Amino acid sequence: MRRSLSVLLVICGSLGWFASPSAAQFDPPGNYYNSATGTGSTLKNQLRSIMSSGHIERSYGDFRFSAAITDRDPNNSSRILTVYDRSSVTNQWNPGGSLPWNREHVWPQSLQPGSASNSSRGNLGDPHSLRPAIPSINSNRGNDPFGLDNTTGNHRTNGSYYFPGDTDKGDIARSLFYSATRYTGLTLVEGQPGSNQMGDLSSLVAYHFLDPPDEFERRRNHAIYSSSLNPSYHTNNRNAYVDRPEYVWSVFVDQSNDSRITIDAFNNANGASSSNVSLGRVLTGAPVPSDQMVTIDKLGNDGTYYEVTTAGAATSTLSGRYNAMRTGGTDSEGFSVGLNTSTSTAGQRSGTVTINNLDVTTGGGAGRGANDGNDVFNVTLDVLDHATPSFMGSGVESSLTLDFGQVEQGTPVSELGFSLFNLESTLSFTAGLELDSISSTGDTAILTTDLTTFGEVNALEAGQSSDFTASIDTSSEGLFGATYTLNFSDEDLPGGMSLGSLSLELVGEVVAVAENADFNESGLVDALDLLTWQAGFGSGDSLANGDANSDQSVNGDDLAIWQTQYGTDPSAPASVQQVPEPSSLGVALIALLSTMSLRRK
Repeated sequence: MRRSLSVLLVICGSLGWFASPSAAQFDPPGNYYNSATGTGSTLKNQLRSIMSSGHIERSYGDFRFSAAITDRDPNNSSRILTVYDRSSVTNQWNPGGSLPWNREHVWPQSLQPGSASNSSRGNLGDPHSLRPAIPSINSNRGNDPFGLDNTTGNHRTNGSYYFPGDTDKGDIARSLFYSATRYTGLTLVEGQPGSNQMGDLSSLVAYHFLDPPDEFERRRNHAIYSSSLNPSYHTNNRNAYVDRPEYVWSVFVDQSNDSRITIDAFNNANGASSSNVSLGRVLTGAPVPSDQMVTIDKLGNDGTYYEVTTAGAATSTLSGRYNAMRTGGTDSEGFSVGLNTSTSTAGQRSGTVTINNLDVTTGGGAGRGANDGNDVFNVTLDVLDHATPSFMGSGVESSLTLDFGQVEQGTPVSELGFSLFNLESTLSFTAGLELDSISSTGDTAILTTDLTTFGEVNALEAGQSSDFTASIDTSSEGLFGATYTLNFSDEDLPGGMSLGSLSLELVGEVVAVAENADFNESGLVDALDLLTWQAGFGSGDSLANGDANSDQSVNGDDLAIWQTQYGTDPSAPASVQQVPEPSSLGVALIALLSTMSLRRK
C-alpha cells in the first residue's frame, strides 16, 4: 500500500509540471553554473563539483517508479517514452507480471564498477544514466559501445558498435558525458572500450552536435533535478551538458575550436558580420509582410553550439541556445526572420536577430570559437502614410481654375502653368503618388493640357511636385470652358488605395483682333505712323513695323486701316474720337507719295 500511494503522489505531482507550456521552465537556476569559468580539465572539475554538490543519489530500484515522471510521454500522462525508439508504453513497472519495459544502463553495468541491484547507487542507479527501454531492444544492444560518427537512421547494431538512432543519439552522448564527469574513474575513449570505459568518443562528439537537446530531453533533465516536480525521487543535480552543451568541446576534445559563424561567408577579423533584411514598404493598415529566409554559415571543421536572441520587434524561427553546427566540416543553417508589429501608424519598424557562437575555447585564433564576434540581422519594415494629391504645396487644394481672359484671335497659342503636389503627411514615410486616369468635358479641343498619367517607377515622391501647362487655341472666336478630372492612387504597394480626384477648370475667350495703326504708340495716328508703315512695307511683321491688323504682314490692308484711323487714338472710346479734315489727310498722302517717288528716283 505504501508503494502504491507513493506512485500516485509522483504521478499527481507530475501532472502540474507537465501542463506548463513554456520550455523556459526547464532552464537551470540563474546562478547554477556561475563557478564554471575554466576550460579543459579545469572546467571538467568545476562541473563535477557543481553536479556533486547537494546531489541526492537515488537507487537503481527507484528508477522503476521515477521513470513515470522523468520519461513521461508528453502526449499521454499515463505512458512513458522508451530510449532508442521513443515508443510510448505504460508507465507502470511490471504490471500483472508482464514487463513492458526494463532499465537500460546507457553506460553498461559490466563496464563500470559494481553490479546493479535495486539498492545500487552511484552511476548504476543515477537516473541521468538510466533510460527505460523495450526489453528486446535493450537485449539487442547488449554492452556494445556507440558508433560510428556518420551513421544515420534508426537504432541498430553497427558492426561492433551500436547506433542509438537519430532521435536519441545526442541524448545518449550527453548521458555518457555526464557519467564521465560526475563519477571519477569512468573514462570515454576512442574505439572499443575496456573496463570502466565507454566509447566511441569521436562518435559521441559528432552525435552531440548533430542532435541538440530537444524539449523532451530538457524536460527530463529538469524533472530529475527538481524537488517540486519530482518530490520523491529528485536528485538535486543536473546534467551540465544538457543545460550547457557548449562545454563538451572544451572538456572532451581540445581548446582550439576553429568554428566561425558568419552571414554570407562575410569575414571581419573578429568573426563578426551583419546583414540588413528589409521586409519592404507597405501602407498603413496593410498586413505585415511574410518572414524572409536567411542563412548563416559555419566556417572551420569543428562543431559548435550557438544562441539566437531577438531584440525590438524581430522574430526568428530559431531561438535560444540549443542550436548546433556539425563537426567534421563546414555547415550552414537556414531559418526565417521577420517582425511582430503593427502597421496602424507610419514609420519604420525594426529589430535585430543576433547569433552568438557559444564555444568557450580561445585557442582557435582570432574570430574563432570563443573569439568569434556576434553576427546580426537588422530587420526593418517601412510603413508609409497614404499620398495626398493637391494643386497647392502648403495644403490640400482639390480644385483649380485657370482663366486665360480675353485673347485676340490669331495670336500665338497662350499657355498658363500649374503644378501637382504630393503632400508629405509623415516626413520620410509617405507613399508616392500615381495619376491613374484623366477624364475631361467641355471645349477640350480648344482648352488643352499636357497632363499625362504617371505611376510605378514614375510615381510622384512625397514632398515633390510636377509642373504642367494648359493652353488655349486662338484660331476661333468664342467663349470656351473645359474641365479635367484627375484620378489618383497610392503607389503600387500593399495597402495602397484610390485617393479620389482633383478638378482642373480652364476658361478663356478668343476675341476678334483690335486694329491699331498707332505704330509708334504715341496715342495718335498721324503722318509719323504712315512713315513707319512705309518703312516696314513688305517686310515688317509687328505693330512697330506697320502691321495694323496683327496678321504678321505689312501691306496695303494696313495702309487702309491707317487711313481710317488717321487723326484718332485707336485705344480711346469711339465717342471721343475726332475725325480729321479731308485736306489734312490729303496733304499727308501727297507727302508720302512724294517721298516714295523720290526714293524710286
